[in-house]
Amino acid sequence: MQVSFREALVYWLQLGFTSFGGPAGQIAALHREVVERRRWIDEERFAHALNFCMLLPGPEAQQLATYIGWLLHGRLGGVVAGALFVLPSALLLWGLSWLYIAHGEVPTVAAAFAGLQAAVLALIAGAIPRLARRSCRSWPGVALALFALGASALHWLSFPSLVLAGALMGALALRPAVALKSAPSAPVPLASTLRVALACLLLWWLPVGLAGVLQGWDGVLVQQGLFFSETACVTFGGAYAVLPHVAESAVERFRWLSAPEMLAGLGLAETTPGPLIMVVQFVGFLGGWRADGALSPLASASLSAALVTWVTFLPCFLWIFVGAPYIERLRGSVRLAGALAGITATVVGVVGMVALWFGAKVLVDARGELDPFALGLALAAFGALLWKEAPSAWVVVACAGIGALRGLAFRE
Repeated sequence: MQVSFREALVYWLQLGFTSFGGPAGQIAALHREVVERRRWIDEERFAHALNFCMLLPGPEAQQLATYIGWLLHGRLGGVVAGALFVLPSALLLWGLSWLYIAHGEVPTVAAAFAGLQAAVLALIAGAIPRLARRSCRSWPGVALALFALGASALHWLSFPSLVLAGALMGALALRPAVALKSAPSAPVPLASTLRVALACLLLWWLPVGLAGVLQGWDGVLVQQGLFFSETACVTFGGAYAVLPHVAESAVERFRWLSAPEMLAGLGLAETTPGPLIMVVQFVGFLGGWRADGALSPLASASLSAALVTWVTFLPCFLWIFVGAPYIERLRGSVRLAGALAGITATVVGVVGMVALWFGAKVLVDARGELDPFALGLALAAFGALLWKEAPSAWVVVACAGIGALRGLAFRE
């Protein structure tokens, strides 16, 4: 079906403002619109695109939108679809980040964020059974998840090292019942691939280099550019997978923000459309706000947020425009399927570790005692998510509202 560029542009903009519900909800919304309602592509082509995007690091739904945009209108269509999937969320989260840093000390606002933290803890805990159902169906998968949990708790391996170890062990020990099917593809000119790769790499690293020249190579912009570029390359299994790596480094190594602030950022990211990995923009904003330098806090924070968002999402276009023709040929490999299953099993253990780490921050008050309100709210949110299948954004908003009401009651 022939689709006008203008019609697609209007839809991608609409999707950017309405893509709530996490990756599952976003992928379902894409399928409903582009396959069932608008009939832009057929079922087989959609499934083919989705299976490929599941192999890549980064947010699957955003990459799927990029892929479909590319199918419809070439690279320009892919850039427009992928960028508009992220841009509304980035702008909304920038405003929420400023609200948090400028007014987070107001008692009612602080109480709302305390409720929000309990909701985020429930979201992280709720992600564990969903991931486990996909990858821990055999004893090797369970063992790999437990190994990742122990290695994370004891700081034996960094997250990138764990991903590599999980892929290796999965390739050797895990055998999915059905390997992914590969589709025949035409040869791709090497010169075209190299041109696209070079353009993407230049766009990726040019802002980081400019930051180093202007601010210094030990400045916060370069630190964030390098760290989140690395993160973009290992984000297999969704945002919760890389969360421990981001939280541990941002909180304990770089000290860009505190653990409660990290939880607040996750909650804010859950309430905005777009991919959950957008939480990294909040991390960049707070790190830039507190950085020493000639710029005002807001200008520094805005530059940091923009750079972090850039280096997080630009690699997605590189994977789609360059990697698709080549990786597709490997999708029938049983060892590749096992490696991906190993990565997912590793992610289960790592997410379990981050649930314990954040739980200690949320459920224990300043006196070192268990906080009954935080525990009760987190359990209620967990139940709503797991058994009632309530939308995550509504759960987050409800918990923030309950926290704000409690703050008002105690203030009075």
